[in-house]
Amino acid sequence: MPEQFVSEEAMAALIGGYHGDPFSILGPHRTESGLIINAFLPFAVEVKVIRSVDEAETPMVRLHDGGFFQAHFPGEEDIFAYRFRIVTDVGDTLFAEDPYAFSSLFTEFDAYLLAEGTHLQMYDHLGAHLREMNGRTGVLFAVWAPSALRVSVVGPFNQWDGRRHPMRFHPNNGIWELFIPDLKEGELYKYEIKTRYQDYLVKKADPVGFFSEMRPKTASIVWDIDKHQWQDEAWLAQRPQHNGLNAPISVYEVHLGSWRLKNGWEWLTYTDLAEQLIPYVKEMGYTHIELMPIAEHPFDGSWGYQVTGYFAPTSRFGTPDEFMAFVDACHQAGIGVLLDWVPAHFPTDEHGLGFFDGTHLYEHADPRQGAHPDWGTLIFNYGRQEVRQFLISNALFWLDKYHIDGLRVDAVASMLYLDFSRKSGEWLPNRYGGRENIEAIEFIRAFNDRVHETFPDVLTIAEESTSWGGVTRPTSENGLGFDLKWNMGWMHDTLKYMGDEPIHRAHHQGELTFSMLYAFSEKFLLPFSHDEVVHLKKSMLDKMPGDVWQKFANLRLLYGYQWAHPGKKLMFMGGEFGQWQEWSEARSLDWQLLDGDEKHQGLQQFVRELNQFYQHNSPLYENDNSWEGFTWLDFRNYQQSILAFARHAANAEDIIVVCNFTPVVRENYRIGAPQAGIYVEALNSDAVVYGGSGVTNDKPISSVPTPWQDQSHSIQLNLPPLGVVFLKRAARP
Repeated sequence: MPEQFVSEEAMAALIGGYHGDPFSILGPHRTESGLIINAFLPFAVEVKVIRSVDEAETPMVRLHDGGFFQAHFPGEEDIFAYRFRIVTDVGDTLFAEDPYAFSSLFTEFDAYLLAEGTHLQMYDHLGAHLREMNGRTGVLFAVWAPSALRVSVVGPFNQWDGRRHPMRFHPNNGIWELFIPDLKEGELYKYEIKTRYQDYLVKKADPVGFFSEMRPKTASIVWDIDKHQWQDEAWLAQRPQHNGLNAPISVYEVHLGSWRLKNGWEWLTYTDLAEQLIPYVKEMGYTHIELMPIAEHPFDGSWGYQVTGYFAPTSRFGTPDEFMAFVDACHQAGIGVLLDWVPAHFPTDEHGLGFFDGTHLYEHADPRQGAHPDWGTLIFNYGRQEVRQFLISNALFWLDKYHIDGLRVDAVASMLYLDFSRKSGEWLPNRYGGRENIEAIEFIRAFNDRVHETFPDVLTIAEESTSWGGVTRPTSENGLGFDLKWNMGWMHDTLKYMGDEPIHRAHHQGELTFSMLYAFSEKFLLPFSHDEVVHLKKSMLDKMPGDVWQKFANLRLLYGYQWAHPGKKLMFMGGEFGQWQEWSEARSLDWQLLDGDEKHQGLQQFVRELNQFYQHNSPLYENDNSWEGFTWLDFRNYQQSILAFARHAANAEDIIVVCNFTPVVRENYRIGAPQAGIYVEALNSDAVVYGGSGVTNDKPISSVPTPWQDQSHSIQLNLPPLGVVFLKRAARP
């Protein structure tokens, strides 16, 4: 072999772990004198090359005491298949394939799209994938780290030694790649990155890893996410109807780690949740489950909102296959699954995305752009095309591989405004001198466009807490392109009003009626989420004023009003049966409250029947986004704190809704009737079975031709204390 083929300097760089091009040295190489095979095996005392075709063995020569071996095949021109026979320094004999004998698996087209930052399925190419190459099974690893000096795959299979498996670098797209034969599903791994920043060396979890170790451990785990045999074809075929904006959408928001515990302290697994949560949600009449973030996160107290493994369902509750089975079971039960998705920020944990390759790869370098002062987290650089590719591919990944039915995007307001939660001097204006984050806006629009192009029947939902215009307007009309927006204004105003003692509510009627001034400016979802029952805000039940009876009555009234108001619905777990304690991620809901307590049982039954009534009465959902679906009947009677309105739908009888926000019974109260006929009470929150006082309208109510509240006819009924009544026309005159 020519002496210049591998210089002493090159061997030293490889053995020292700072050589950036291992394929230029290791593996098979043609030379003028024949074929050369080089290997770096620091744990070996003897190595032989075994030809696959005839099992002939050729000893390798140790060229460096650090473990650099070489075999020379004079006159050999063709590269042949082979493996190593290794005698280790502890006397074991191993047989191993050579990772450096395999060529790259990237096609030119994929490499081009990845370089351009427009590959929508980058998760099919980056990360760790079980593959077969040249008849050998193993794992193909690929990671984006364009500024790294050297990137290696490390794990128990190489004693976490970053010198052992350095990767091939693709300078045109910044991706490092290596196929390691014989590795299997379940193997732990990380990427050891030697950076150009002050000799900074770090071990990172895979940004596109599909499974992770249980915290506090942080390694990624090789996993085949294509094994599950889906059985939800019927659901997917009908999903346009389930997710339609003219469909009933009633969402049960769940934190999987605290919905219920077993043995008083253990989390339920994805399998347990499929057996327990799904039947409960079905029985309660919800149409969808929204899961607080289940992507891998190191800190329980972040509730999943500080993500380190964007492509990995958390290992707290089981494997990726078991989470797929959970989603599959939801669909077979007729329940949609929405995920909280967090593209607004990520934590600073060393194994995560921050300062990934010795540069601010995913985040901005300037803390005025790249750090959230409130949360101690980093902000994605939305102007970098590869970062957009990472996030949009991640969104599509959950919809593709896990059949998720919608993404609720967290903290959209923090993305839209450069000065979000910042004082003067703590932020940088955009190129026009304004406070709008132009790059984030472009990213959000691209996200919504790509999602709706690829999965047109999937919902995207914005948690956007400001008055930003056009959140649910199409991007073609200069909107952000979401399907729904959380109506935070309605939520805050309504809870403020309900927190007042009834005697004071007459002075605050506008807090209820104000929402109808903008109710159709966006397509809204009405949320009572986890954020409203933490940090000393009290539980939903404990927010209500009055004695215990009044608290329950107020809460039933509140839920009835929420379900009657235009907009889709969301309730956080525990609210449906009257949790007294504030929610904590560290403990179970207080299910024992339902053991023999008729007040909690009654509230739960009301919510169950409210959901069922909602689903079976199209006026309550069909025209949520238009005045065609809503008519005020009585909003001026602030002295008695009464609201009355009608909901409409094509080919259905109107629903009249009357809310009495005081504990005073109103007998023979007159309400305008949109149509003449005989009306019956369809639902009353004050029914005894729900824990109410029993002020109901058991007999049919005939309209009279007495004009009232701009209607040609009217009816008289009894209004229960702190109650809501739903009426339907049962017969025409």
